Amino acid sequence: MRYFDDFVPDETIQLGQVRVSEAEIVEFARRYDPQYFHVDAERASASIYGGLIASGWHTAALCMRLLVDGVFADSAAMGSPGLDELRWLGPVRPDDVLVGRMTVLEARPSRSKPDRGIVRFRAELDQRGETVLRFVALGMFGRRP
Repeated sequence: MRYFDDFVPDETIQLGQVRVSEAEIVEFARRYDPQYFHVDAERASASIYGGLIASGWHTAALCMRLLVDGVFADSAAMGSPGLDELRWLGPVRPDDVLVGRMTVLEARPSRSKPDRGIVRFRAELDQRGETVLRFVALGMFGRRP
């Protein structure tokens, strides 16, 4: 179990990887972001992307899954007051393998609630050595009892 007290600034936590399929890209996009370059491979091939790409929101959701599986599920996580600096830095294509990491930027105890602290972290997804998603977020975690 990871508590607030276990997060150390400058620590990088490897989150594992996930492969994204064409079927997943299209399924997510049809439901939440049905722009043609996410749902229609033929039209997407004539777009500025040269082919089908995942919605940025799908990419963010994949990152969230890696964060939950890699850190939050086995921690005293209490939710998040938000995120900043969300950037989609490159397209995610069918069969790409995304590798996630979380870097602790800051860990500060709550001034008003001594049972918890706030961890400011950067989450990133890479594919083929290039970062395709980056955001900075805040997470609330319970203190060690």
